[in-house]
Amino acid sequence: MDVITNRIEKMKPAFEKIAANAYVSAIRDGFIASMPIILFSSLFILVAYVPNAWGYHWPTNVENNIMIAYNYSMGLLALFVTATTAKNLTDTKNLDLPKTNQMNSVSIILAAEIAFIISSIVQNKGGADLTYLGTQGLVASYLVGLIVPNIYYFCIKNNVTIKMPPQVPQNISQTFKDVIPMFLSVTVFWAFSLLLVTLTGKNLAQLIIALLAPIFSASDSYIGLAFIAGAMGFFWFVGVQGPSIVAPAVSAIEVTNTADNLNLIQAGHQATHVLAQNAQDYVMNMGGTGSTFILVFLFLFLARSKQLKALGKASFIPVSFSVNEPILFGAPIIMNPIFFVPFVVTPMVNICMFKFFIEVLGMNGMMYTMPWVIPAPIGILVSTGFAPLAFVFVILSLVVDAFIWMPFMRSYDNSLLAGENEKAKEEGLATATAGASDSDAEPETNNDGTVMASSTDSADSSDSDKTATDDDSTLDKETAVMVICAGGGTSGILANALNKMAKERNLPLSAAARAYGQDMNMIQDMDLVILAPQMESMKGNVKKITDKYGAKLATTSGKEYIELTRDPEKSLKFVKDHI
Repeated sequence: MDVITNRIEKMKPAFEKIAANAYVSAIRDGFIASMPIILFSSLFILVAYVPNAWGYHWPTNVENNIMIAYNYSMGLLALFVTATTAKNLTDTKNLDLPKTNQMNSVSIILAAEIAFIISSIVQNKGGADLTYLGTQGLVASYLVGLIVPNIYYFCIKNNVTIKMPPQVPQNISQTFKDVIPMFLSVTVFWAFSLLLVTLTGKNLAQLIIALLAPIFSASDSYIGLAFIAGAMGFFWFVGVQGPSIVAPAVSAIEVTNTADNLNLIQAGHQATHVLAQNAQDYVMNMGGTGSTFILVFLFLFLARSKQLKALGKASFIPVSFSVNEPILFGAPIIMNPIFFVPFVVTPMVNICMFKFFIEVLGMNGMMYTMPWVIPAPIGILVSTGFAPLAFVFVILSLVVDAFIWMPFMRSYDNSLLAGENEKAKEEGLATATAGASDSDAEPETNNDGTVMASSTDSADSSDSDKTATDDDSTLDKETAVMVICAGGGTSGILANALNKMAKERNLPLSAAARAYGQDMNMIQDMDLVILAPQMESMKGNVKKITDKYGAKLATTSGKEYIELTRDPEKSLKFVKDHI
């Protein structure tokens, strides 16, 4: 097993490069930025269709009015994702340009949206079909959102722009500076769309859907689902945040499948698609990557070692809400050979069981998108429209997960317990020996007969002095701290601990928590950025931003980060040490 672990660890740099790639990051962060639209629109879906589970149906005119907000938010999702993807890639590429010659992100967003509309809208006699501005156009939106910033980058870097005399105000000069890049961006996609329609009869979005149809189908097979679920666990085990690599590849499929499931339900059919955003959140990653929801309760109620028992008590609340970094780094599970098999296999088993319930037993798939932090058992019930079989699936999956994790947990627990017992014996013997030595020892004296302090007393005194010094030291200026993790979960815990400590001591300290890629422009107002260990692969990208704005960057190990989230004193000291 050690040989396998060593080989896996050697692959880590390659996986980190993939996760940190500017284009992968732009797709992932662009999609994350659009999540409020997905969640907001889902509220209207819930109001419109959840009552159907209890036999109540709104009158048609009421249902249509409720769905207006959904149709003009989720129904235009790809258009919005085009903008967010282009914005994120623009911010990254601007780091490589001089501060006095930056790309205009607003102009890029406008050009990208125009190019996407040209590439995705379907003209017909009755007007325009907006179908591909929604979920079915997501892949096309990624392409447009990645290409347009590169056209601008080429123009700005090589000064292919209209230059105005220095007497012209800068805001006017910027307007003319953007004309050529915007013209090229729109013209390229206009000409390409005309060529595609002429040769294939399809626009860009339609052609991509047709070409990817086999992949969409394969992703819903047992092998495809197991591969996606296992890949997330495998990458996380290596130490690279799994969803950051896998999610950009499947997010378009998941959102499209969710929308298709809803359409099937509305048409009176079964929602048959398995792979959906919430299927990833609640089924594959029940309680976080690795499906650790049940594991933390095994630690809490069945562990005999003090370490796992304490870890279960401290972590069961965050893990219940899918923030499982406390046990990933606290046990640890990451790079721990004992847990490799259940960490990778459990998500695969869960999603295959889910497919069996849908395909064989006739349960509905996920038709709504709920926030990932909702406890998985509840999220599964809501997202499937409270399908009766969903209750059975939740209970069965928890039982199966417990059986998968149990032998590995027991093995690790026994090894920790043996170590704790051995340590207790050694400490008992050491205490007895030290007591005998202390009672026999004579106090040391100076030449004048003054009794000298023992080394133990000196150490205690030194520790007391050090503590007093630490307590007396305070921040002497307003300090802003930003904590960044993958989803904003553990970063929120650490930021809250810092804010609580600052309030209690009346310190000029404020902390904010963000998911990587969310509000990164806030860094310009920060003094210190703390990067969670799961985002180590993004260190290079974040370092460019902190260097640009003059903020300091601090990274942590897994164990240290979890300690910081639990110990406000230690987290405050960490900030002081890195300011």
